[in-house]
Amino acid sequence: MPVIKLNISGQVQGVGYRYWFAEQAQQLGLKGYVKNLSIGGVEAVIAGTDSQLQEMITRSWQGPACANVQAVIQEHLESDLDAQDFRILR
Repeated sequence: MPVIKLNISGQVQGVGYRYWFAEQAQQLGLKGYVKNLSIGGVEAVIAGTDSQLQEMITRSWQGPACANVQAVIQEHLESDLDAQDFRILR
């Protein structure tokens, strides 16, 4: 199963972005996690089919109403993600 890491920047902390992202990922049936970064922005590691991942990348640009996403940088990971569900990390 393909795994990608997304680094999402812009106004994405303090606006409910992680919770919104987790809801979207769960709707799509993705596995993985989302967390805030200490340098600002949000990191997500997601595993799913190619079409699920593409849809989540597209949705990542939206975010909740108060968010302002400026960039979504993706990196394909070679390792297998050992996740049974989708989580929000603190």
